[in-house]
This record gives sequence, C-alpha cells and structure tokens, in this order.
Amino acid sequence: MSLLHLNSLHLTQFKNYDSQTFEFSERIVGFCGPNGAGKTNLLDAIYYLCLTRSYFGKSDPGNISFGKNGFRIEGRFSRQGQPFAAVCILRETGKKEMQLNGEVYAKFSQHVGKFPVVVVAPDDVSLVAGGSEERRKLLDTIISQLDPEYLQQLIQYTKVLQQRNSLLKQFSESGRMDQALLSVLDDQLNAPGNFIFIQRKNFLQTYLPEVVKMYKMIAGVEEGLNLQYQSQLHDHSFSELLARNRDRDFYAQRTTGGIHRDELDIRLGDQPLRQIASQGQRKSLLFALKLAEFNVLRQHKGFEPILLLDDVFEKLDENRMHNLLYWACIDNRGQVFLTDTHCSRLNAALEKLNTGFQVVSLA
Repeated sequence: MSLLHLNSLHLTQFKNYDSQTFEFSERIVGFCGPNGAGKTNLLDAIYYLCLTRSYFGKSDPGNISFGKNGFRIEGRFSRQGQPFAAVCILRETGKKEMQLNGEVYAKFSQHVGKFPVVVVAPDDVSLVAGGSEERRKLLDTIISQLDPEYLQQLIQYTKVLQQRNSLLKQFSESGRMDQALLSVLDDQLNAPGNFIFIQRKNFLQTYLPEVVKMYKMIAGVEEGLNLQYQSQLHDHSFSELLARNRDRDFYAQRTTGGIHRDELDIRLGDQPLRQIASQGQRKSLLFALKLAEFNVLRQHKGFEPILLLDDVFEKLDENRMHNLLYWACIDNRGQVFLTDTHCSRLNAALEKLNTGFQVVSLA
C-alpha cells in the first residue's frame, strides 16, 4: 500500500451524490461510466479533502446537490501508517469548515500540504494555450503544498493588491493621486511580493528541468522544449518597480508591475509553443507540467502524492497513453484514481499493467 492512501470517501449532498460511501482497497482505482454519471465529481471530492476547494472551477455553493442546502465530504486517509479523518463541510449558512480528526481549522491554509494531490485533466488546455494567470495559478498551487508560509504571503499580497487597485481607480475618477497613501500600500506589498518572487525563483530551478524530462518521456522524442521564468523583479527591486510605474498605474487604474505579472515562457526550439505546437505536443506539455509537479512534491514530502487522472483515454493517442499509464501506475508507487467512459477499455488497460486495481462502475 502507498504511504498516502485514501481508504474511503463519503459524500452527502455533493453534486449528484445525495448520500454515498466508497471504499478503496487498492492502490489503483478506476471510475467508469457514461458522461454525467459523476466520475469527475468523485475526483473533485478527493481534491476538496486535500486542498479545501474545488479543482474544476465551481464556487462552493455550485457544488451542492440540486435543491439541497450545504454539503459534506468525509475521507479516511492513512499517511505513513497514521490514520486521519478529513471532513469538508459547507453549512446551510454558507460557511465552509475544514476538520482533521475532529479539530476545526482556524485557517484553511493550515490544511494545505498535509495530503498532497496532483490532478491531470487534459481539458485544462488553458494551462498551455491560455494566459499567464493559469500558469501562475499552477505554480502557486504547487508551492503552497510545499510551504505553508508561501500561501499566507500570497493571500496577503492578493489582499493588498486589491486594495491598491481599488485606490488607483478612485484616484483616476477624482483626477488626484494621494502619494502618501499609495506609499503605505506599496510598503505593504513589498515584503510579500519579494518573498513570493524568491520562492518562485528557487522552486523553478528544480521544477523546470523536471518538466523537460517528463515531456521527453511522454512524447518519446527530444523536441527542444525550453522554459524560462519571466518576472519584472529579475531587473528591478519591487519598491523601485512600484515607484517607477505610478503614473502608468494611475492611468491604467491598476497595478501594472509586480509578481502578479510573472509568466512562464514556453518554447519549442526558438518558437513560442502556443504558435507552432500540434495538439499532441500541447497535450504532452500539459501532462509534463503536472507529472513534474508530482515528482517535485514526492521529493519534498518523502512520499507520493495522490494522483487524479481525469478522462485521459479520450485525449491521448495509444503510444502516449501507454507511456503515461506505465509511469502513473508502475513507476509511481502512490495511489491513483482515474476515470473513463468505457469500463471495458479501462479494465483492459489496467489488466495489461499486471498490478492490483479496482474499478468502480457508476451507472
């Protein structure tokens, strides 16, 4: 059994589940059934228990069963031989609560990182083809599981940034800028901004080479993938950046410089990947980003994260699918949950791996 293992999952009024319990005896677990049966919802429930929020974008109230008030997700884990009961509750009042072994957290950030998890969902093409915000979100999710302080600093930075942007809008509407008041917020942005920049820079020195390695493994060939961390803080201190951009910020009504503008520059050879990559190359990069996340979390935690693979059979060709499944289920010794619309295909693919598994059929 893996060092981190989800033994059971109980859902109450969560999405399409009124009240249902699932037991997981094997390291590899497949969910199969037609579209709309609730396969992805089970993955999302597991993600909730690990990171206190939905992966698939819905607000908390959007995950309540139709016509109900609130939901409850309970999971029983074992981690390095120790039992844990994690519960996420959205109460009728709209208040969300996270518990571990009966103790309620004062802050959700205290829970993040205890049960590391990685989702591979090929429909997340925005991570590769979309704007920089998606890639920053990926980095923030990974580093937050590695370092609780990072998440605290990120929350603080986001809060002050929103205050500064609101103030800049007021200045623009009135036609007058209060330099002293802006300086106060600049000082409050400086410390968390610098902390986040340093943590991202240090993390990416390990993460980016791992992405290149995993891309080659999935693609099966060397395609000249190159990734670079772009940040305005490479060239200017944060305080200098804020001071230089004040007039520009005034007219833009927002903060135009800072770590909230960071980006990952992704190229094949010397060309931007988004402009020249085939669908297969984009999918390979998406998987490489997530599997590199998995490897970095494993190295840091000392055990494998839970791996959630959503609908991968529909998105990859046979060769790439074989490479991914072999890595996920054989090279990786952690627990894996995966979904497929075809039970026969899922069973056949897992049987070829010659390892223990269970398949849960959802009608």
